[in-house]
Parts: sequence; structure tokens; C-alpha cells
Amino acid sequence: MKIEPGADLRALTAPYGTPKVVRSISQIASSFGGFFIVCVAMYLAYGWFFWLVPALAVVAAGFLVRIFIIQHDCGHGSFFKSRRANSFVGVCCSLVTLAPYASWRRQHAGHHGIWNDLDRRQSGADIYSSCITVAEYEALNRHQRWLYRLGRHPIVSNILLPPFVFILLYRVPFDTAKSWRRERRGVFITDIALVAVVLVLGLLIGFERVAAVQLPIMVIASIIGVWLFSVQHRFEQSYWVRHDEWNFNQAALLGSSHLKLPRPLQWFTGNIGFHHVHHLNPHIPNYRLQECHDANPVMSEAPVLTFWSGLRQGRFALWDEHLRRMVPFRRTSGAA
Repeated sequence: MKIEPGADLRALTAPYGTPKVVRSISQIASSFGGFFIVCVAMYLAYGWFFWLVPALAVVAAGFLVRIFIIQHDCGHGSFFKSRRANSFVGVCCSLVTLAPYASWRRQHAGHHGIWNDLDRRQSGADIYSSCITVAEYEALNRHQRWLYRLGRHPIVSNILLPPFVFILLYRVPFDTAKSWRRERRGVFITDIALVAVVLVLGLLIGFERVAAVQLPIMVIASIIGVWLFSVQHRFEQSYWVRHDEWNFNQAALLGSSHLKLPRPLQWFTGNIGFHHVHHLNPHIPNYRLQECHDANPVMSEAPVLTFWSGLRQGRFALWDEHLRRMVPFRRTSGAA
């Protein structure tokens, strides 16, 4: 089925953009409930069965990713009809995910305004949904190419940077304009609340135990979350064009992957693998994304990735304007 540039695909998605309050509340209960239950189990196991702590940390991280998806939906105003309800739940999520709600929401909204447009690429910290072209890379000097490759190396970008961003970098308004006063204030309010929570927990059960439980969860969850975001935007058969060629339908369906995950992983990741549907209509709550996808055959035009093929996408770092696909660094004359 061909994607017609003038087709109103957003109209097809409109019926699914209404949140269902019972399902939203149920998702909050299952996500936060599961997260806190596993955390309590980790604290109890710490003194007696320490070997259980790392295994339980993986499960807790899955729940934390699901909580981040709720925060993501709240940021788009899609989790509840009420703006106040979305903001309240989003702020509550941020105290667990460590991502300040107001600043993250505004920065993420910028991503939805310019994705896959080569002439409107964001600069700064977003290395996960953006890229440079082969020609731009080859125009860099040797030192600049080395720095660029270092930042995009899978070990650096997918393992080392995510915990650094969530645990440390989000503690300051590092990528927040000075004019965003409300968002900058929200960063520091979030920090104060987090310090209070850590102090209370540390005084009650010990700071060493708190660190041994919470840090592994955050490290694992941040790595998973960043990988999801990256693989949904940067993959071999992606779609990047210049602004005069950019088309909303094609950017959404061809520039966002459909990541097919096993059912348990799909549940923990809040259906975010249907990212092409999300880009067509960010107001669809995560629990209705598959419903929208299954009801509209045109959605099958999106590039499909599996968990295993998704793991191989980290090597595709540059956009080749001649081949019209992402390529690894070794495909360039400036690879050395």
C-alpha cells in the first residue's frame, strides 16, 4: 500500500486519541505497584539473599520504563483529558524516573516538530534521534571525526551515557533555555524532592542499602529507555530528507520504526514499539497504539524491526543522501 502524500492519516488516528480513565488508572496502579513491590523485595533481600538483588533490579527497571512511558504520555497530554491530571501524574513519575517533567516535556515537544528533517535538525544533547550526513562527516577534520565517532560508539552512547544523563545531567538545566523559567525552576524543585526522598530512605534503612538497590535499577532502566528511543529513530532503512521534500505522513511512517517485541517486553515498554503510530498522533495513549495500528492497514508500511534486528542498528550512524539510508562509519572515506 502506497503512502499518499496528501492523505489525512491523522484523521484515521483521531478516534484513538481519547484516553480511557479506567485504563489509565489501571496502568498507574500496575506500574507503580509493581515497581514498589519489587523495590521492597530488593531491600528485604539485600541483607539475606544479596544475589537476588541484581535479578530483581532487571524486573524493577522494566516497571520503571513503563512509568516513564506514562510520563511520556502525560507530556503529550494523552494520558488523561485533564491537563492538571496529566501534569500531576507526570510530576509524580519524574520523581521515580529522575527526568524533570516540565523541562523534559518541552524539549521532547521540539523533537516532534522537526524529526527526520535534515534542514531543521536539533543541535545539542539529542544524539539519539538526530544524525549528520556522510558529506558532513567527511568535511570534519580528523579530531572532530574522532570525537563524533566516540560519542556515537554503542558502548558510549547506549551504555555509559544514559545513566550519566538520567542520574547526573538531569539534575541541572543543561539544555534548557534561560527564558524557560518555569522549566528551569522545575528541575531544581525535582532535585529538592529527590534529596528529601533519599534522606528519608537513607536515615530509615541506610544509605548504602538505598544506593545498592536504586542505582542498578536506574542504570538498567536508562539504558533500556535510551535504546528504545534510539532504535525507533535511527535505523538503516530510516527516512531523512531536506525540508522542501519533507512530508508528515512519510516522516511518521517511514522515519519511525515499528519495533515488534515479545508480549512481556511490549507490556513493560508500554507499546512504544508502535512508534510510527505515536508520531502520526502523539495524543493517542500508549494502551491504544496497537488498537490504532491493527485497525488501519496503512500502518504496516512502517519499517519493522525485531528485538534482535534492533540490537544491530547501533552501527548505523550517518545518513547517506545518495543511497537514502543510514550507513556505518566504515562506509565513508573519512572512516580512518
